[in-house]
Amino acid sequence: MLVAAAVPALDAVELGRQLVLGAATWLVLGVLLRREAPLVRVQTLVVVALATCVEYTFSPLLEAYTYRIGTVPLFVPPGHGLVYLAALAFGRTAVAGRHRRPLVAVTVVAGGAWALAGVLGPRHDALGVLWFVCLLGFLRWGPNRMLYVGAFVVVSYLELAGTALGVWAWAPADPVLHVIGQGNPPSGAAGGYGWFDLYALLLAPWLLRLRYRAEARAEHVHPPDASAVVLVEVPDLLHEEQPLGAADA
Repeated sequence: MLVAAAVPALDAVELGRQLVLGAATWLVLGVLLRREAPLVRVQTLVVVALATCVEYTFSPLLEAYTYRIGTVPLFVPPGHGLVYLAALAFGRTAVAGRHRRPLVAVTVVAGGAWALAGVLGPRHDALGVLWFVCLLGFLRWGPNRMLYVGAFVVVSYLELAGTALGVWAWAPADPVLHVIGQGNPPSGAAGGYGWFDLYALLLAPWLLRLRYRAEARAEHVHPPDASAVVLVEVPDLLHEEQPLGAADA
């Protein structure tokens, strides 16, 4: 998607390209979500909703970063859902299960080196340092460490690729005070993204319970498996000592 979005196009065909890329991304996300448990589906949609609000606030409104086409590309909102699923899939791998501590250590070292280089660079990337501190907090106290390790890999790659291809670019400083330096991209972008993951993990069980209660009221019966679904799936995703929940067939 990034490569396709980076190719220059005439204004007359840009809208068509955006519609195609957006529809294709939503289609891929929908196919992947069909294989997931209800809790993961809700988590992913929470990420998409929150990220979409942030995108339209900080890009076209505040211009903390700007996209090449001048507004948020249509593939970006569902793309955030794919990023979450990719990070979650990483946490499910056998490698992540066997090497939790080394992977966390590598993430801290790599992220710390990048943050240090950014703040000492010409842009004085203070935002990257702030977000790296957030990442450290998620790795220490977050519901699932491997999810944040996966997010660090995926988000860092996408930020580096997207800015290198010119799909978007970050402003040199924050759009409000104009004193907080921002890298292009900020070094700790994954730490900022981690807030989406955190809210997804915390809000999804509650939203799922609301759904089951609403269905129960509509049918005037208590669904026998409503509590079981939440109570069985939540530990798989919130406690790193247990394996991440497997996808439904």
